[in-house]
Amino acid sequence: MTRVVVTGMGILAPTGNNVAEAWQNALEGNSGIGEITLIDTSKIPVTIAGEIKNFNPENFMEPKEARRSTRFVQVAIAAAKEAVDSAGLNDTAFHRDHFGVSIGVGIGSLQLIEENTIGFLDKGFKRVSPFLIPYCITNMAAGMVSMLYKLKGPNICTTTACTSGTHGIGEGYLLIKSGMAKVMLAGGTEAAVSNLGITGFAAMKALCTEYDDPKTSSRPFDIRRNGFVMGEGAGLIVLEELEHAKRRGAKIYAEMVGYGMSADANHITAPAPEGEGAHRCMAMAINSAGLSPQDVDYINAHGTSTKLNDLCETQGIKSLLGEHAYKVAISSTKGVTGHCLGAAGGIEAIYTIKALEDQIVPPTANLTQPDPECDLDYTPLAAKKRVMNYGLSNSFGFGGTNGSVLFKRWQD
Repeated sequence: MTRVVVTGMGILAPTGNNVAEAWQNALEGNSGIGEITLIDTSKIPVTIAGEIKNFNPENFMEPKEARRSTRFVQVAIAAAKEAVDSAGLNDTAFHRDHFGVSIGVGIGSLQLIEENTIGFLDKGFKRVSPFLIPYCITNMAAGMVSMLYKLKGPNICTTTACTSGTHGIGEGYLLIKSGMAKVMLAGGTEAAVSNLGITGFAAMKALCTEYDDPKTSSRPFDIRRNGFVMGEGAGLIVLEELEHAKRRGAKIYAEMVGYGMSADANHITAPAPEGEGAHRCMAMAINSAGLSPQDVDYINAHGTSTKLNDLCETQGIKSLLGEHAYKVAISSTKGVTGHCLGAAGGIEAIYTIKALEDQIVPPTANLTQPDPECDLDYTPLAAKKRVMNYGLSNSFGFGGTNGSVLFKRWQD
Protein backbone atom coordinates (compact mmCIF):
# COMPACT_ATOMS: atom_id res chain seq x y z
CA MET A 1 0.00 0.00 0.00
CA THR A 2 1.38 3.39 -1.03
CA ARG A 3 1.50 5.87 1.84
CA VAL A 4 1.76 9.62 1.28
CA VAL A 5 3.43 12.05 3.67
CA VAL A 6 3.93 15.82 3.87
CA THR A 7 7.61 16.80 3.72
CA GLY A 8 7.44 20.53 2.96
CA MET A 9 5.18 23.55 3.37
CA GLY A 10 5.12 27.09 2.00
CA ILE A 11 2.68 29.92 2.57
CA LEU A 12 1.91 33.53 1.79
CA ALA A 13 -1.19 34.77 3.57
CA PRO A 14 -2.67 37.89 5.08
CA THR A 15 -1.27 36.56 8.37
CA GLY A 16 2.34 36.23 7.19
CA ASN A 17 4.79 35.53 4.39
CA ASN A 18 6.12 32.23 5.72
CA VAL A 19 4.74 29.27 7.63
CA ALA A 20 6.18 30.24 11.03
CA GLU A 21 4.81 33.80 10.90
CA ALA A 22 1.42 32.88 9.42
CA TRP A 23 0.92 30.09 11.95
CA GLN A 24 1.89 32.20 14.96
CA ASN A 25 -0.51 34.95 13.97
CA ALA A 26 -3.29 32.42 13.44
CA LEU A 27 -2.67 31.00 16.92
CA GLU A 28 -2.74 34.46 18.47
CA GLY A 29 -5.83 35.50 16.52
CA ASN A 30 -3.99 38.38 14.87
CA SER A 31 -6.09 39.41 11.89
CA GLY A 32 -4.46 40.24 8.56
CA ILE A 33 -7.57 42.08 7.34
CA GLY A 34 -7.48 45.84 6.76
CA GLU A 35 -8.24 48.61 4.32
CA ILE A 36 -7.43 47.72 0.70
CA THR A 37 -4.17 49.17 -0.60
CA LEU A 38 -3.74 47.28 -3.89
CA ILE A 39 -6.40 49.24 -5.80
CA ASP A 40 -8.26 52.54 -5.67
CA THR A 41 -11.47 51.78 -3.75
CA SER A 42 -13.19 55.13 -4.36
CA LYS A 43 -15.60 53.62 -6.91
CA ILE A 44 -16.30 50.23 -5.31
CA PRO A 45 -18.70 49.37 -2.48
CA VAL A 46 -16.31 47.40 -0.23
CA THR A 47 -12.96 48.71 0.97
CA ILE A 48 -11.51 45.91 3.14
CA ALA A 49 -9.68 42.68 2.32
CA GLY A 50 -7.06 40.30 3.62
CA GLU A 51 -4.02 41.40 1.62
CA ILE A 52 -0.51 39.96 1.68
CA LYS A 53 1.82 42.48 3.29
CA ASN A 54 5.27 43.66 2.13
CA PHE A 55 5.41 41.31 -0.85
CA ASN A 56 8.00 42.03 -3.53
CA PRO A 57 7.88 39.47 -6.36
CA GLU A 58 11.42 40.41 -7.42
CA ASN A 59 12.65 38.65 -4.27
CA PHE A 60 11.45 35.40 -5.81
CA MET A 61 11.83 35.82 -9.58
CA GLU A 62 13.74 37.83 -12.15
CA PRO A 63 12.55 41.47 -12.40
CA LYS A 64 11.64 41.08 -16.07
CA GLU A 65 9.56 37.97 -15.35
CA ALA A 66 7.96 39.68 -12.35
CA ARG A 67 6.82 42.60 -14.54
CA ARG A 68 5.24 40.26 -17.06
CA SER A 69 3.54 37.85 -14.68
CA THR A 70 0.49 38.31 -12.49
CA ARG A 71 0.07 38.27 -8.74
CA PHE A 72 -1.51 34.81 -8.37
CA VAL A 73 1.51 33.34 -10.19
CA GLN A 74 3.99 35.41 -8.19
CA VAL A 75 2.65 34.35 -4.79
CA ALA A 76 2.54 30.71 -5.92
CA ILE A 77 6.23 30.85 -6.84
CA ALA A 78 7.06 32.40 -3.46
CA ALA A 79 5.15 29.70 -1.59
CA ALA A 80 6.69 27.00 -3.78
CA LYS A 81 10.19 28.18 -2.89
CA GLU A 82 9.51 27.92 0.83
CA ALA A 83 7.88 24.50 0.42
CA VAL A 84 10.74 23.09 -1.67
CA ASP A 85 13.34 24.56 0.69
CA SER A 86 11.61 23.15 3.77
CA ALA A 87 11.44 19.73 2.09
CA GLY A 88 15.19 19.80 1.49
CA LEU A 89 14.69 19.13 -2.19
CA ASN A 90 16.99 21.90 -3.42
CA ASP A 91 19.99 20.00 -2.10
CA THR A 92 18.86 16.50 -3.03
CA ALA A 93 19.27 14.66 -6.30
CA PHE A 94 15.87 13.39 -7.43
CA HIS A 95 14.24 12.26 -10.63
CA ARG A 96 12.32 15.26 -11.96
CA ASP A 97 10.21 13.06 -14.24
CA HIS A 98 8.54 11.75 -11.05
CA PHE A 99 8.01 15.17 -9.43
CA GLY A 100 4.81 16.97 -10.41
CA VAL A 101 2.76 20.06 -9.62
CA SER A 102 -0.93 20.37 -8.75
CA ILE A 103 -1.99 23.94 -7.96
CA GLY A 104 -5.60 25.02 -7.70
CA VAL A 105 -6.73 28.51 -8.79
CA GLY A 106 -10.32 29.66 -8.54
CA ILE A 107 -10.36 32.81 -10.65
CA GLY A 108 -6.99 33.70 -12.19
CA SER A 109 -5.95 37.23 -13.05
CA LEU A 110 -8.90 39.60 -13.05
CA GLN A 111 -6.44 42.50 -12.79
CA LEU A 112 -4.84 41.68 -16.13
CA ILE A 113 -8.23 41.31 -17.77
CA GLU A 114 -9.31 44.68 -16.38
CA GLU A 115 -6.16 46.49 -17.52
CA ASN A 116 -6.27 45.10 -21.04
CA THR A 117 -9.99 45.67 -21.45
CA ILE A 118 -9.55 49.33 -20.50
CA GLY A 119 -6.58 49.63 -22.87
CA PHE A 120 -8.50 48.01 -25.73
CA LEU A 121 -11.58 50.21 -25.26
CA ASP A 122 -9.42 53.30 -24.98
CA LYS A 123 -6.88 52.83 -27.78
CA GLY A 124 -7.63 49.61 -29.61
CA PHE A 125 -5.98 46.23 -30.01
CA LYS A 126 -2.44 47.60 -29.94
CA ARG A 127 -2.90 48.21 -26.20
CA VAL A 128 -3.55 44.51 -25.54
CA SER A 129 -0.55 42.76 -24.03
CA PRO A 130 0.83 39.64 -25.74
CA PHE A 131 1.01 38.22 -22.21
CA LEU A 132 -2.72 38.65 -21.54
CA ILE A 133 -3.75 35.10 -22.41
CA PRO A 134 -0.73 33.19 -21.02
CA TYR A 135 -0.77 34.98 -17.68
CA CYS A 136 -4.49 35.13 -16.98
CA ILE A 137 -5.22 31.44 -17.55
CA THR A 138 -5.40 29.56 -14.27
CA ASN A 139 -2.91 26.78 -15.00
CA MET A 140 -0.03 29.26 -15.38
CA ALA A 141 0.83 29.01 -11.67
CA ALA A 142 1.45 25.27 -11.97
CA GLY A 143 3.22 25.80 -15.28
CA MET A 144 5.59 28.49 -13.99
CA VAL A 145 6.45 26.50 -10.86
CA SER A 146 7.25 23.44 -12.94
CA MET A 147 9.47 25.52 -15.23
CA LEU A 148 11.24 27.08 -12.25
CA TYR A 149 12.31 23.68 -10.91
CA LYS A 150 12.27 21.72 -14.21
CA LEU A 151 9.61 19.38 -12.82
CA LYS A 152 8.46 17.05 -15.58
CA GLY A 153 5.96 14.90 -13.73
CA PRO A 154 2.17 15.40 -13.79
CA ASN A 155 1.20 19.05 -14.10
CA ILE A 156 -2.40 20.01 -13.44
CA CYS A 157 -4.58 22.89 -12.28
CA THR A 158 -7.85 22.39 -10.45
CA THR A 159 -10.30 25.24 -10.98
CA THR A 160 -13.21 24.46 -8.72
CA ALA A 161 -14.05 27.82 -7.15
CA CYS A 162 -13.26 28.00 -3.43
CA THR A 163 -12.44 24.29 -3.32
CA SER A 164 -9.59 24.64 -5.84
CA GLY A 165 -6.73 24.43 -3.33
CA THR A 166 -8.17 21.44 -1.49
CA HIS A 167 -8.80 19.63 -4.77
CA GLY A 168 -5.24 20.51 -5.82
CA ILE A 169 -3.93 18.70 -2.75
CA GLY A 170 -6.34 15.80 -3.18
CA GLU A 171 -5.43 15.25 -6.81
CA GLY A 172 -1.72 15.39 -5.98
CA TYR A 173 -2.34 12.74 -3.34
CA LEU A 174 -4.18 10.48 -5.79
CA LEU A 175 -1.40 10.84 -8.40
CA ILE A 176 1.12 9.52 -5.89
CA LYS A 177 -1.24 6.75 -4.73
CA SER A 178 -1.70 5.69 -8.36
CA GLY A 179 2.06 5.50 -8.99
CA MET A 180 2.11 8.34 -11.53
CA ALA A 181 4.39 10.45 -9.32
CA LYS A 182 6.69 10.10 -6.33
CA VAL A 183 6.52 13.75 -5.25
CA MET A 184 3.84 16.42 -5.84
CA LEU A 185 3.92 20.10 -4.99
CA ALA A 186 0.24 20.72 -4.29
CA GLY A 187 -2.14 23.37 -2.99
CA GLY A 188 -3.72 26.60 -4.16
CA THR A 189 -3.09 30.25 -5.01
CA GLU A 190 -5.30 33.28 -5.58
CA ALA A 191 -4.99 37.06 -5.90
CA ALA A 192 -8.37 38.48 -6.90
CA VAL A 193 -8.40 41.74 -4.94
CA SER A 194 -9.40 43.88 -7.91
CA ASN A 195 -12.22 46.17 -8.98
CA LEU A 196 -14.01 43.35 -10.78
CA GLY A 197 -13.39 40.82 -8.03
CA ILE A 198 -14.61 42.99 -5.18
CA THR A 199 -17.52 44.45 -7.14
CA GLY A 200 -18.63 41.07 -8.48
CA PHE A 201 -18.83 39.45 -5.05
CA ALA A 202 -20.40 42.58 -3.56
CA ALA A 203 -23.10 42.62 -6.24
CA MET A 204 -24.23 39.16 -5.17
CA LYS A 205 -24.34 40.27 -1.51
CA ALA A 206 -21.58 37.83 -0.51
CA LEU A 207 -19.15 40.29 1.12
CA CYS A 208 -19.15 41.73 4.61
CA THR A 209 -20.36 45.34 4.61
CA GLU A 210 -21.17 45.96 8.30
CA TYR A 211 -18.34 46.08 10.83
CA ASP A 212 -16.83 48.30 13.49
CA ASP A 213 -13.22 47.44 12.70
CA PRO A 214 -11.77 45.69 9.60
CA LYS A 215 -9.93 43.26 11.87
CA THR A 216 -13.20 42.01 13.37
CA SER A 217 -15.12 41.92 10.08
CA SER A 218 -14.62 38.21 9.42
CA ARG A 219 -16.51 36.39 12.18
CA PRO A 220 -17.28 32.76 11.32
CA PHE A 221 -20.12 31.15 13.29
CA ASP A 222 -20.92 34.43 15.07
CA ILE A 223 -24.55 35.58 15.10
CA ARG A 224 -23.43 39.00 13.73
CA ARG A 225 -21.72 37.61 10.61
CA ASN A 226 -22.96 39.20 7.42
CA GLY A 227 -20.64 38.06 4.65
CA PHE A 228 -17.09 36.98 3.92
CA VAL A 229 -14.02 39.17 3.55
CA MET A 230 -11.95 38.55 0.44
CA GLY A 231 -8.39 37.40 1.06
CA GLU A 232 -5.44 36.46 -1.12
CA GLY A 233 -2.42 34.20 -0.83
CA ALA A 234 -0.95 30.80 -1.58
CA GLY A 235 -0.50 27.61 0.37
CA LEU A 236 1.54 24.73 -1.06
CA ILE A 237 2.67 21.46 0.48
CA VAL A 238 5.13 18.83 -0.71
CA LEU A 239 3.43 15.44 -0.84
CA GLU A 240 5.78 12.50 -1.11
CA GLU A 241 5.61 8.73 -1.30
CA LEU A 242 6.68 7.53 2.15
CA GLU A 243 9.50 5.21 1.11
CA HIS A 244 10.90 7.87 -1.22
CA ALA A 245 10.90 10.35 1.67
CA LYS A 246 12.59 7.86 4.00
CA ARG A 247 15.32 7.03 1.50
CA ARG A 248 16.42 10.64 1.32
CA GLY A 249 16.05 11.23 5.07
CA ALA A 250 13.32 13.85 4.74
CA LYS A 251 11.64 15.47 7.72
CA ILE A 252 8.00 14.38 7.80
CA TYR A 253 5.38 16.83 9.07
CA ALA A 254 2.25 14.66 8.74
CA GLU A 255 0.75 11.81 6.76
CA MET A 256 -2.11 12.42 4.36
CA VAL A 257 -4.54 9.54 4.77
CA GLY A 258 -7.82 10.54 3.14
CA TYR A 259 -9.52 12.61 0.46
CA GLY A 260 -13.17 13.16 -0.36
CA MET A 261 -15.14 15.19 -2.86
CA SER A 262 -18.80 15.53 -3.70
CA ALA A 263 -21.35 17.69 -5.48
CA ASP A 264 -24.32 19.40 -3.86
CA ALA A 265 -26.25 19.42 -7.17
CA ASN A 266 -28.43 22.06 -5.56
CA HIS A 267 -27.75 25.72 -6.49
CA ILE A 268 -25.02 27.83 -8.10
CA THR A 269 -24.06 29.44 -4.78
CA ALA A 270 -26.15 28.00 -1.92
CA PRO A 271 -24.96 24.78 -0.25
CA ALA A 272 -27.19 21.73 -0.11
CA PRO A 273 -29.81 21.86 2.66
CA GLU A 274 -28.62 20.66 6.07
CA GLY A 275 -25.08 20.24 4.76
CA GLU A 276 -25.89 17.00 2.95
CA GLY A 277 -23.13 17.45 0.36
CA ALA A 278 -20.57 18.40 3.00
CA HIS A 279 -21.56 15.31 5.00
CA ARG A 280 -20.91 12.99 2.05
CA CYS A 281 -17.61 14.71 1.24
CA MET A 282 -16.24 14.41 4.78
CA ALA A 283 -17.50 10.83 5.02
CA MET A 284 -15.65 9.91 1.82
CA ALA A 285 -12.37 11.31 3.17
CA ILE A 286 -12.78 9.43 6.45
CA ASN A 287 -13.88 6.18 4.80
CA SER A 288 -11.00 6.31 2.30
CA ALA A 289 -8.62 6.29 5.28
CA GLY A 290 -10.31 3.23 6.78
CA LEU A 291 -11.43 5.26 9.79
CA SER A 292 -14.71 6.04 11.54
CA PRO A 293 -16.07 9.56 12.12
CA GLN A 294 -15.24 9.21 15.82
CA ASP A 295 -11.53 9.08 14.95
CA VAL A 296 -11.51 12.74 13.85
CA ASP A 297 -10.02 15.03 16.52
CA TYR A 298 -9.93 18.38 14.70
CA ILE A 299 -11.74 20.01 11.80
CA ASN A 300 -10.50 23.16 10.08
CA ALA A 301 -13.90 24.31 8.90
CA HIS A 302 -14.62 26.05 5.63
CA GLY A 303 -16.36 28.59 7.88
CA THR A 304 -16.65 31.56 5.55
CA SER A 305 -18.55 33.92 7.90
CA THR A 306 -21.68 33.76 5.75
CA LYS A 307 -25.06 32.88 7.25
CA LEU A 308 -25.89 29.88 5.09
CA ASN A 309 -22.43 28.31 4.71
CA ASP A 310 -21.65 28.29 8.43
CA LEU A 311 -25.05 26.86 9.30
CA CYS A 312 -24.97 24.13 6.65
CA GLU A 313 -21.42 23.09 7.55
CA THR A 314 -22.48 22.83 11.19
CA GLN A 315 -25.44 20.67 10.21
CA GLY A 316 -23.25 18.46 8.01
CA ILE A 317 -20.73 17.90 10.81
CA LYS A 318 -23.54 17.04 13.25
CA SER A 319 -25.21 14.57 10.90
CA LEU A 320 -21.90 12.85 10.17
CA LEU A 321 -20.37 12.74 13.65
CA GLY A 322 -23.47 12.42 15.82
CA GLU A 323 -22.69 12.99 19.50
CA HIS A 324 -18.97 13.08 18.68
CA ALA A 325 -19.62 16.39 16.91
CA TYR A 326 -19.76 18.03 20.33
CA LYS A 327 -16.41 16.53 21.35
CA VAL A 328 -14.32 17.31 18.28
CA ALA A 329 -12.32 20.56 18.18
CA ILE A 330 -13.29 22.83 15.27
CA SER A 331 -12.11 26.24 14.12
CA SER A 332 -12.24 28.53 11.11
CA THR A 333 -8.98 30.34 10.51
CA LYS A 334 -10.79 32.61 8.05
CA GLY A 335 -11.38 34.85 11.04
CA VAL A 336 -7.80 36.10 10.57
CA THR A 337 -7.23 35.55 6.84
CA GLY A 338 -10.59 36.26 5.30
CA HIS A 339 -11.61 33.92 2.49
CA CYS A 340 -8.65 33.36 0.18
CA LEU A 341 -10.86 31.68 -2.45
CA GLY A 342 -8.82 29.18 -4.48
CA ALA A 343 -5.89 29.47 -2.06
CA ALA A 344 -7.99 28.80 1.04
CA GLY A 345 -7.67 25.01 0.90
CA GLY A 346 -3.88 25.14 0.64
CA ILE A 347 -3.48 27.66 3.46
CA GLU A 348 -5.92 25.83 5.72
CA ALA A 349 -4.36 22.43 5.05
CA ILE A 350 -1.10 23.89 6.37
CA TYR A 351 -2.89 25.18 9.47
CA THR A 352 -4.37 21.71 9.98
CA ILE A 353 -0.95 20.06 9.66
CA LYS A 354 0.56 22.56 12.10
CA ALA A 355 -2.27 21.93 14.57
CA LEU A 356 -1.44 18.21 14.55
CA GLU A 357 2.30 18.80 14.70
CA ASP A 358 2.14 21.27 17.61
CA GLN A 359 -0.92 19.68 19.29
CA ILE A 360 -2.75 22.97 19.53
CA VAL A 361 -6.06 24.12 18.03
CA PRO A 362 -6.00 27.57 16.37
CA PRO A 363 -8.90 29.78 17.40
CA THR A 364 -11.84 31.14 15.49
CA ALA A 365 -11.14 34.85 15.77
CA ASN A 366 -13.95 37.34 16.50
CA LEU A 367 -16.36 34.64 17.68
CA THR A 368 -17.78 36.60 20.61
CA GLN A 369 -21.50 35.96 20.11
CA PRO A 370 -21.93 32.36 18.87
CA ASP A 371 -24.92 31.66 16.66
CA PRO A 372 -27.18 29.35 18.73
CA GLU A 373 -27.63 27.18 15.63
CA CYS A 374 -23.83 26.84 15.31
CA ASP A 375 -23.40 25.31 18.76
CA LEU A 376 -20.32 23.09 18.32
CA ASP A 377 -16.90 23.68 19.87
CA TYR A 378 -15.64 26.31 17.44
CA THR A 379 -12.68 27.30 19.66
CA PRO A 380 -13.65 30.95 20.17
CA LEU A 381 -10.97 33.61 20.50
CA ALA A 382 -8.13 31.61 22.07
CA ALA A 383 -6.03 28.63 20.95
CA LYS A 384 -6.14 25.54 23.14
CA LYS A 385 -3.83 22.61 23.70
CA ARG A 386 -5.31 19.26 22.82
CA VAL A 387 -4.17 15.73 21.97
CA MET A 388 -5.03 15.17 18.30
CA ASN A 389 -4.18 12.37 15.89
CA TYR A 390 -6.43 13.14 12.91
CA GLY A 391 -7.30 16.51 11.38
CA LEU A 392 -9.79 17.22 8.57
CA SER A 393 -9.74 20.34 6.38
CA ASN A 394 -12.90 21.33 4.49
CA SER A 395 -13.52 23.50 1.43
CA PHE A 396 -16.83 24.11 -0.33
CA GLY A 397 -17.29 26.15 -3.50
CA PHE A 398 -19.78 27.79 -5.82
CA GLY A 399 -21.31 25.32 -8.22
CA GLY A 400 -21.78 22.93 -5.30
CA THR A 401 -18.26 21.50 -5.38
CA ASN A 402 -16.92 20.09 -2.09
CA GLY A 403 -13.53 18.81 -0.94
CA SER A 404 -12.08 17.40 2.30
CA VAL A 405 -8.53 16.28 3.04
CA LEU A 406 -7.57 14.22 6.08
CA PHE A 407 -4.17 14.26 7.78
CA LYS A 408 -2.66 12.10 10.50
CA ARG A 409 -0.19 13.27 13.14
CA TRP A 410 3.25 11.95 12.30
CA GLN A 411 4.99 9.92 14.98
CA ASP A 412 8.09 7.91 14.12
